[in-house]
Amino acid sequence: MGDPRAMTHPHWPLWDIRIRTPRLELRPVREAEMADLSELIDGGIHDPATMPFLIPFTDAPNPQRVHDSYRFWMGCWAGWSVESWRLVLAAYSDGRCVGSHDVQATDFPTLRTVTTGSWLGLPHQGHGLGREMRAAALQLAFEGLGAQRAATEAFEDNVASLRVTESLGYHPNGSEVVRRRDGRATVRRYVLERDDWEPRRRDDIALDGLGPECLDMFGLS
Repeated sequence: MGDPRAMTHPHWPLWDIRIRTPRLELRPVREAEMADLSELIDGGIHDPATMPFLIPFTDAPNPQRVHDSYRFWMGCWAGWSVESWRLVLAAYSDGRCVGSHDVQATDFPTLRTVTTGSWLGLPHQGHGLGREMRAAALQLAFEGLGAQRAATEAFEDNVASLRVTESLGYHPNGSEVVRRRDGRATVRRYVLERDDWEPRRRDDIALDGLGPECLDMFGLS
C-alpha cells in the first residue's frame, strides 16, 4: 500500500484515492475523468443490438446521454454519506482512459458488503482489462476498507462479465427475471466472501490516499 497520508484534497479526501496495478490506474471520477469517459462512451461500449445494463443509459441520444452521465457522476458525490455511497472510478491504461468501475455500499460500517459494476470501451475489451479492474476494486474493498463480502450481477447472456466474475472466485447467489428494454431477461447474481478472496489476494496492487480523513467518509475510524 502506498503512503495514505499523501493528501492533496483535504476538503474532499475521496479524490486522493488511487488504485494501481501493473496494467491499470483507477482514480475517482472528477471533471477531467468525466470528459474522458464521455468520449469513451461516444465511441461505443457494447453492441447496440444488445443491452448489458439494467439502466439502458447508452440508448439515449446525445446530448442527453452526456448530460445524464454528468448528472449521474456528480450525483454520486452530492449524495455521498456514510449510510449510502457509490465510488465511481475511471480506469487508465498507458495514459488512456479505457473504462469505468464503481464500488457502492449501504450501511457499510455494519454490513461490510460492497457491490461492484463496470464497463470497458469497445477497443479495450478482450484484453483482460475487465478482470484487472475488478481485481483492483476488490483490493480496495477487502484490503483498503475491510469488507467481508462483495456482490455483483450481470445478465446471463453477458458471457464476458460472468467469466470475469467466476474466474475471481465468486459463488452463484440466485437470479431474477427483470425488464430489459421492451422485453425480459435473467440477471445472475454472485457473491465473494472475504475468506474466498484471501487466497487470491495480490501483492502487486497499490492503494493510495486511504488516510484517516478519507476512511472517515466511509464511516471507518
